[in-house]
Amino acid sequence: MTNLGDTPWRLEGFPETLNIWIEICSPSSELRRIVRTWVVTRYEDPYEGMRREPKIDNLWYGIVPGSNDGHDNVVVCSYFIYESTRTVRCDNCATLSLPVL
Repeated sequence: MTNLGDTPWRLEGFPETLNIWIEICSPSSELRRIVRTWVVTRYEDPYEGMRREPKIDNLWYGIVPGSNDGHDNVVVCSYFIYESTRTVRCDNCATLSLPVL
């Protein structure tokens, strides 16, 4: 029997959500690369650098590291983590002005 802790996380909805973010915010190609590279890290540890939203079950959010565009705007991503199926379902990706709470 396989231990679920040894199974990689399954990511859902990230390409579609990122495409919407790109369409709306028109980020630079470098910023797109930073965000896409960060998404890949979610396969190993979707909790890293994220905060849990206590009022909504399984919702986590946080700033994508290195996404500050130099004008105090950062990329923030939110997603739901379902431990029982090791699934991470992307909820939203947006460019927001600092400070982000």
